[in-house]
Amino acid sequence: MKDIGNLMKQAQGMQQKLQDAQARLAETTLDGAAGSGLVTLSLKGSGELVAVRISDDVFRDGDVETLADLILAAHADAKSRLDTASQALMTEAMGPLAGLAGGIPGLKF
Repeated sequence: MKDIGNLMKQAQGMQQKLQDAQARLAETTLDGAAGSGLVTLSLKGSGELVAVRISDDVFRDGDVETLADLILAAHADAKSRLDTASQALMTEAMGPLAGLAGGIPGLKF
């Protein structure tokens, strides 16, 4: 029974680390860019879009289709960075068990 108690303490500790990592991610804001910085946008860790910056150079051409493509590309860049940051935080929080996560049904991060 002593081993079960230790296992429960370890599980609670891991759960706290995962919650802390999720809180840190929620406070994170990451930028994505496209067109060599012609369009930049910011996403919060929750995925919320919080800022869009568009260079005046985009408007000189008047090409709305290109602007739309640049916005989509900047969003994809920011989302990719957010996914990478999320994965790194969760892997850090799980420590040595991170390699097992893929084999545990229902466990996603």
